[in-house]
Amino acid sequence: MNALLLRFFQVLRELRAANRANVTVTFALASLPLVSFVGAAVDYSNANSVKTALQVATDSTALMLSKTAASMTSSQLQTQADNYVKALFNRPEASSLTVTATYSTSGGSQVLLSARASVKANFMSVFGVGTMTTGATSEVKWGNTKLRVALVLDNTGSMADDGKMPALITATKSLLSQLQAAATNTGDVYVSVIPFVKDVNVGPSNYEAAWIDWTDWDANNGSCSRSKYSDSQSDCEAHGKTWTPADHSTWNGCVTDRGNSNGPAAGAYDTNVTTPSINNVPTLYPAEQYASCPAAAIMALNYDWSSMTSLVNRMSPNGNTNQAIGLQLGWQSLVGGGPFPSPPAMDPNYKYSQVIILLTDGLNTQDRWYTSQTSIDNRQALTCANAKAAGITLYTVQVNTGGDPTSTLLKNCASDSSKFFLLTTANQIVTTFNQIGTALSNLRIAM
Repeated sequence: MNALLLRFFQVLRELRAANRANVTVTFALASLPLVSFVGAAVDYSNANSVKTALQVATDSTALMLSKTAASMTSSQLQTQADNYVKALFNRPEASSLTVTATYSTSGGSQVLLSARASVKANFMSVFGVGTMTTGATSEVKWGNTKLRVALVLDNTGSMADDGKMPALITATKSLLSQLQAAATNTGDVYVSVIPFVKDVNVGPSNYEAAWIDWTDWDANNGSCSRSKYSDSQSDCEAHGKTWTPADHSTWNGCVTDRGNSNGPAAGAYDTNVTTPSINNVPTLYPAEQYASCPAAAIMALNYDWSSMTSLVNRMSPNGNTNQAIGLQLGWQSLVGGGPFPSPPAMDPNYKYSQVIILLTDGLNTQDRWYTSQTSIDNRQALTCANAKAAGITLYTVQVNTGGDPTSTLLKNCASDSSKFFLLTTANQIVTTFNQIGTALSNLRIAM
């Protein structure tokens, strides 16, 4: 009996000291949340994979819709969105797919696309979570940059050589077509055209405008009381005769560089866009009866593509080269003043890019104030610097078919090296303007 009792108590002591069964029980109890967490992770990973696929489908669909959204009704846009997303989203474990698409033109064109889908939960269903909802959104914006472009085009006599003028006309009309196509809405793109030679034709119909200085024109155009001395006012009056200026309506429309009668330093108005004022004569545009006045007069910022095309067709080569006045008036056209009305106010909901494209085939030979190319170039360089400082983007194109040296002036005038083009044949004008037009169109429709 004693031996049995001793054995009984020994077994009790061993049972109390045993712990291997506790580990098993503890592990069994702990495995339940562990299995749940692993299952949830698997379900979440699957749902995230579905979400990634849905995002790719919505992004692709939004980009495709942006090409045609402006021409579709809201119901057509919704139908297309449904079809595109369902064709691109191929995940059978997802169900209840819904797609919503909207198009608006507030602050530029934009397509907003959202999609939602349910994903079956394989492990979490044990805990009462049968499905998981996932979604994706995509927004594509374009056309939130408005363009204002000044085309400053060489119409000098040398443009008659090597087919340059016909090529320029073709290239400019093609560029206008590109810019027109880039405009989603009326007024998204404005263009001015400034043909130049030594002078610029601002239109003879403006002979009564207050921004014209007639001082020199009156002195050189008129009649003397004795016809023998009718070459100029000074010649007439030097012989004691009376000078009568010609009627301003006989003016051919040409103006020359601004500045003042004592030289260009006072105000430097030939290098900036100070608004002309009758109270400050040097700011006015001096009329000149230049015999080689451009056949095509300037055109202010507008979106009348047909009229601009007609103007370009009227361009013909004649006269000497003064890039500086073309550049100054091109810049003036972007801000208004003088020959140009004030452009429409800039809408704060949009970005604006103001651009000058200056094309010339020759080196500077003549302007109002200087006779040497170096002096003219140095003066024009100030205009280039002033325009760039004002935020104007400058493209410069040198058409060099005659073996002239590369123009350092034009290279430095461009906003950066990618915006200077050195051409050696006339047909390169067409390809270059196409390249510039593509760059501007891409800027306009950038997503």
